[in-house]
Amino acid sequence: MELKKYKLGDVADIVNGATPSTHNSENYDGSIIWITPKDLSGQKQKIIRRGQRNISEIGFNNCSAQMIPPYNILMSSRAPIGLLAINENECCTNQGFKNLVLDKSICDTDYMYYYLQFHMKEIEALGSGTTFKEISKSALQGIEIRLPDLEKQRDIAKCLSDLDRKIELNKQINDNLEAMAKQLYDYWFV
Repeated sequence: MELKKYKLGDVADIVNGATPSTHNSENYDGSIIWITPKDLSGQKQKIIRRGQRNISEIGFNNCSAQMIPPYNILMSSRAPIGLLAINENECCTNQGFKNLVLDKSICDTDYMYYYLQFHMKEIEALGSGTTFKEISKSALQGIEIRLPDLEKQRDIAKCLSDLDRKIELNKQINDNLEAMAKQLYDYWFV
C-alpha cells in the first residue's frame, strides 16, 4: 500500500472555536449547535449530534466562532487535548477546540478520525503551556501524516466502523443481560 505524505494543514483547514460572553444571557439558548469539551468527555460514539447548550445568533455574532460544516472533525485542543468527534450537523465549538474542515478529495472523514485517534499520544506531546497544555493551530497544521489513496482510506474506515458498531452492539447486549440478571435476582431473592 502506497502512502503519500502530507502536512495536516494541507488536507484540512484548522478552525478555532470561540465562546460568547457568559455574562450576557442573550448569547445562549438559541438555535446554533455549540459543542464544548464537556460534551465530548462522556461521548462513547464517534458521531455527535448536538451539545448540552446552544448559542444564539447574538452570541455567535459576538464572538469569533465559525460554523463547521457537517461531517468534519471536532478535536478538543486543551483540558484535555484529544477528545474527538465527527459532527453530524453544522455546528460551532467553544475556544477549547481546533476543528478540522477536511479536503474530502484527499481524505475520508472516518479514516481521519481513526488516524488521529491512533496518533493522539504524539499529538498530545505537541501541547504546551504551564497551567494546562494546549495544542496550537500551527502545531496541528505542521503534523506530518501519511495517507493511502481515498478508496483505500474508505475501505479501512469501513472495516473499523463495522468493528465499532459490533463492539457497541455487544455492550448493549451485555447491559441488557445485566439488567435482566438484576431483575431476576431482585424477583427471586429480595
